[in-house]
Amino acid sequence: MTDERRLRLVAGTQDQGRRLDAVLAGAERIESRAEAQRLIEAGAVTVNGEVRAKRHALAVGDVVEAALPPDHQARHLQAEDLGVPVVFADDRLLVVDKPAGMVTHPSRGHSSGTLVHGLVGAGAGGGPDPERPGIVHRLDRGTSGLLLVARDERTHRRLSRMMRDRQIGRRYLALVHGDFPPALTVDRPVGRDPRRRTRQAVLAHGGRDAVTHFRRLEQVGPLAMVEARLETGRTHQVRVHLESAGHPVFGDPVYGRGRPDHGLGRQFLHAYRLEFDHPATGDHLAFESPLPHDLEAAFAAARARAAGDG
Repeated sequence: MTDERRLRLVAGTQDQGRRLDAVLAGAERIESRAEAQRLIEAGAVTVNGEVRAKRHALAVGDVVEAALPPDHQARHLQAEDLGVPVVFADDRLLVVDKPAGMVTHPSRGHSSGTLVHGLVGAGAGGGPDPERPGIVHRLDRGTSGLLLVARDERTHRRLSRMMRDRQIGRRYLALVHGDFPPALTVDRPVGRDPRRRTRQAVLAHGGRDAVTHFRRLEQVGPLAMVEARLETGRTHQVRVHLESAGHPVFGDPVYGRGRPDHGLGRQFLHAYRLEFDHPATGDHLAFESPLPHDLEAAFAAARARAAGDG
């Protein structure tokens, strides 16, 4: 292994009693605490020649060594011209309007054609995962709408912190089943479904806190158009919370009711509004994305059906 692939540091007096992951995260070639934890959990970090947990408390003189992985980003992520609409761009960040059907980042079975591949050439960057450069949050494949993407490591850290501190406003439009109340807040932990590991669920024990605020915009016969405002951002949060409340998203193949209708081939869910203070300038930024044509057509069909039934 070459020297460029190894990192070595000796704990000083300032590191006495500090956690291994915190000290490693401060090393010049480690970009974030998340990256430090990923290396530790992979067994790539030793203290005095022994693998230790991320919570291990260091003593003065401890020798910390890390085997750094090769840079996969340049080798695996080739820029692709996917025509992803860029709503806003400066030297720190991008706001893009992801179309439905596009996966956010590479994963098993999706080694090309993802949003990340479409943004590599636009300078997306930062974050602990070289296959997800710049990605601060994600949208499901079948969900369209606004995404915030960093262009450098410092901005990624700041935006990630803002996301954790609930300083980035995200709102969705969803067409749902049932007579929806004027307002509804769902505060229920979400985690992986223990019976069906490919989906999420509301859990009585072991889930992560999740809060979504809903507001009915229009009742359309047996369906309702609602706005969802995220307070937290868990995987499939909006879809799971709506299902748990008895109002699943229309057309949802996982958490919905049967096959899509009104010519819609996906769930009726659109990330239509994004607002935050710019991490560098402090300027307040707000963006909105109109409903895509397929959702507009499905909503018009729902209205027409409701009028006919009336």
